[in-house]
Amino acid sequence: MGVADSMGPLSDAVKDKFQLSRAMATLMPFFVFIAFAICSLPGGMLAARIGKKNVLLLGLLLAAVAVAIPSFMDPGFGLLLACIFVLGVGTTFLQVAGNPIMRDVSAEGDYSRNLALAQGIKGVGSAASAYIVTAIAGIAVFAKMGWRGSFPLFFVLMALGFFLVLIMRIKETKADNPPGLGGTLSLLTIPVFALAVLGIFLYVGAEVCLGTFLKPALQGFFVAANVAPENLKEATEKAGKSAAFFGPALFFLIITAGRLLVGSVKANPRAIFRVSALMGLVGAAMLLTGNKYLSLAAVVVCGLGFANIWPMLFSITVEEKPERASELSGLMCMAISGGAIVPLIMGKLIDLNMSQAMAFIVPTVCFAYLFLLSLKGGKKAPAPAK
Repeated sequence: MGVADSMGPLSDAVKDKFQLSRAMATLMPFFVFIAFAICSLPGGMLAARIGKKNVLLLGLLLAAVAVAIPSFMDPGFGLLLACIFVLGVGTTFLQVAGNPIMRDVSAEGDYSRNLALAQGIKGVGSAASAYIVTAIAGIAVFAKMGWRGSFPLFFVLMALGFFLVLIMRIKETKADNPPGLGGTLSLLTIPVFALAVLGIFLYVGAEVCLGTFLKPALQGFFVAANVAPENLKEATEKAGKSAAFFGPALFFLIITAGRLLVGSVKANPRAIFRVSALMGLVGAAMLLTGNKYLSLAAVVVCGLGFANIWPMLFSITVEEKPERASELSGLMCMAISGGAIVPLIMGKLIDLNMSQAMAFIVPTVCFAYLFLLSLKGGKKAPAPAK
């Protein structure tokens, strides 16, 4: 799943290749979000009908086809966007089927921590794919392919993933009656599910807000005072690199570490959800101060708080009605579209001359909701396996 995240680093290379505007270049990650919005519900219903493992295989097959085309030919921009969309559909199916199937292969009480561990490994894959895009340029045979050089390796990884899933034996939980669209949407009439889907929407939106706006918010802290005009460009570039490292790079590193940590211990998922939501709320509020040291500390606090919202909220929700896991997964994965919408609100506030710091009111409000949601009771989670 993490391979799709490499579309961000690839955007710059594709922008140069096709002489695109910045807005046109952002169509690559945008098409992935659109795939989630369009295909999550059909993916969940399909998983309930043909099985989660088969949808996993379908997702890997679509992803393999998507990366195979630029591996073996030099596509035009239109065809490339089509490939990115197909990759987004494949990734959507992986998320829709992969999250609930983890419950089928987990011991009683281990679902939440195993899902956190899986999300941590996904984070490692996301980071690795970004480095692969850069490192592959140093190998002659791939360097000749230019921006396409990393796609053959991604194709091999997808094919390997397809084979490994194919040989797995999984005893799946299935719904008694295959659901339709109406039946799936009817789950949103149940408050616990509607609130959880909104929670996922706001969480993903808040995460993308920090990934997008942390660098510009922190950059001013790293520009030395009284810089000579002739050195301003160099100082600004240096400050940008420091802000990128101490901002989004550190944020996502802490998220991955936090998920791997929780994935290695046995604890109550509701307690972890509550503590995570509180830390995320405190961290986002610290960013509102505009203070250099509080803002830098907030990156770490936010990373730890954001880390386990998705696996805890997802698993807690599925445990409410495990026989409808595929449909619930489709609804919650559809809510990933929050990553395309919530940041637009934050960006609009900045365009309206709100300060970079005060604009973090958007993720702060998102986490205020998540904290209130974490205080809500529900079905008692199974005790961790001994």
